[in-house]
Amino acid sequence: MASKYKGYAGKILDIDLTTSSIGEYPLSDSDREKFLGGRFISTKILWDELEPNIDPLSPNNLMIVMTSPLTGTGAPSTSRYDISSKSPLTGAIGHSNSGGGFGISLKRAGWDGIVIRGKAEKPVYLEIEEDNVRIKPAEHMWGMNTEEAQEALGKGGKMVIGPGGENLVKYAVIVSGERVHGRTGMGTVMGSKNLKGIVAKGKKKIELDQTDKFRSGVKKWVKMLQDHPATGDLSPRLGTAQFVNILSKKNALPTRNFSRGSFEGAHKISGEALVDEFLIKNSGCPSCPIKCGRVVELDGKQIKGPEFEILCLMGSNLEIDDLGAIIRWNYELDLLGIDTITVGNVLGFAAELNEKGMWDSGIEFGKKDNISDLIKDIAYRQGIGDDLGEGVRFLSEKYGGKEFAAHSKGLEIAGYEPRAAAGHALGYATANRGACHLDGGYMIYFEINGPMTLDPQHYKSKPSWTILDQNLMAAISAGGNCLFTAWTFVPGFAYKLPGMKLVSTLVSKMLTYTWFMITLLLKTPPILLSIHLPILPHSKFIKLATGMKMSLGRFLRVGERGFALEKLFNLREGIYKDTLAKRFTDVPLEPGNEKSKVPLNQMLPKYYKLRGWDENGVPTQKTLKKLGLDFVDLSRLNR
Repeated sequence: MASKYKGYAGKILDIDLTTSSIGEYPLSDSDREKFLGGRFISTKILWDELEPNIDPLSPNNLMIVMTSPLTGTGAPSTSRYDISSKSPLTGAIGHSNSGGGFGISLKRAGWDGIVIRGKAEKPVYLEIEEDNVRIKPAEHMWGMNTEEAQEALGKGGKMVIGPGGENLVKYAVIVSGERVHGRTGMGTVMGSKNLKGIVAKGKKKIELDQTDKFRSGVKKWVKMLQDHPATGDLSPRLGTAQFVNILSKKNALPTRNFSRGSFEGAHKISGEALVDEFLIKNSGCPSCPIKCGRVVELDGKQIKGPEFEILCLMGSNLEIDDLGAIIRWNYELDLLGIDTITVGNVLGFAAELNEKGMWDSGIEFGKKDNISDLIKDIAYRQGIGDDLGEGVRFLSEKYGGKEFAAHSKGLEIAGYEPRAAAGHALGYATANRGACHLDGGYMIYFEINGPMTLDPQHYKSKPSWTILDQNLMAAISAGGNCLFTAWTFVPGFAYKLPGMKLVSTLVSKMLTYTWFMITLLLKTPPILLSIHLPILPHSKFIKLATGMKMSLGRFLRVGERGFALEKLFNLREGIYKDTLAKRFTDVPLEPGNEKSKVPLNQMLPKYYKLRGWDENGVPTQKTLKKLGLDFVDLSRLNR
């Protein structure tokens, strides 16, 4: 269904692999206005099309690839696109956002997204060349790693699965170039459909509503990012690994399966060590001025370097300080198509089970000589790899240890210790896809590793801050930008504050104890926020690109609305609990004190109330009407 708005291609592919039928999925401009793009358009399609309680690995599940209005427009860091489905790992809403070239290639082929149904009888791949769309045999590619499969697809934007997806490892990923759609098992869904890969190419131009203003504004936005300390210095210089040392110093670095918050070998796996010992050059996604990616050398070959999450979760979390080994495992995991965050959690949990005599797996803290073999065993579901391939929640239900199983809703916790930062912990518990640091709001940046921090243990201030962050980051993602462009929300001068102890302390107190102003902001109707923030120009550029009525207020409402619909999807699947393991809520962090326990029960009631949800976390009818979600029948939720 064509759109009156620019920025969009205006068409969505609808492909049924069971019947080999190819058509278009009708999407209204009303849905574009409400949900923008990416994960939220996909969630609306999943809501409309999926029956509750289907098996995520059955042909009845959908896999949706979706771009956003800013994808491929040339605005900073707008190569992003989303893949969504019902997650085979969690049973909840599953989605994964990534950069790289595929999303841009798909829009240049004339398509905003792809809805994929059914299951092919034999392995296939999709070839999209503008209006010429073909389902082609891929039996010759089945068994290839992600590097080999992409090479076999030839020219164009490509996305593929590896052996992990083929063998239905519950947290298999999809790889595009060197970028990875991690978390929630989207590669598993792709494998369940016998779909090995997709290649897209075309030469269609993306039309803009106000081209001249958009292009001139992009130059200013790029300069702002390049001049900002976070996006113009720290991230290009140290990448995401910049956080390893500071988190360890502040007792927030997951260590020994999240039993401690600091690691004596942190400096050996830090961003600084990566630069000094392994970095060859920086890399980045198309249209990104930040270039936070790392290029390193392994066995004489230049490859993608590790991000923070694997340095933490297969480093400190396993008590391993061998940076060279982590670089190798990162490459092996990408080739096999398995999520690095989940593997680090799974191995850490298995090591603690082994240590406590609950499962004799041979996996030990500090032991690294068998990890490459374990990674391969997981990908091919060999030996203990069959159990490891099911994730932490499964292991805790089979072998015990639920009280120290680091997950929420079945998704393993990302690389930040929850007890060190109450707001970040609240984000883990309430994020709809599970314990995600990004969907959760990334409050750690305002509590631990940013230049201006709230009191990390002051729980009364955190519900409002967490909701604001969740709504804002969700809207940025739906619009098509990388979330790193949000770092300019903190003014550049703030990076001088840590060296000014008195001023820094005063700013921290002010931010912490004026949280009621954030509460007022959350309650302000969008019409009273008919502005664009210079330090967060995302809403302005969506307006310039599309011609939509867009402002800061409308933009935040998009995030709130989409987040609520994801919550409703989970409720319809019977997923009600926003929880964390007892290790985080009942046991103080070491070293630490009683305050370091996550006060989840004190924060959740206020969080629900501020969102307009009832005491069980169910959006009220009044809230649904306010958000334009009154098509939802609350009586049909799985209570």
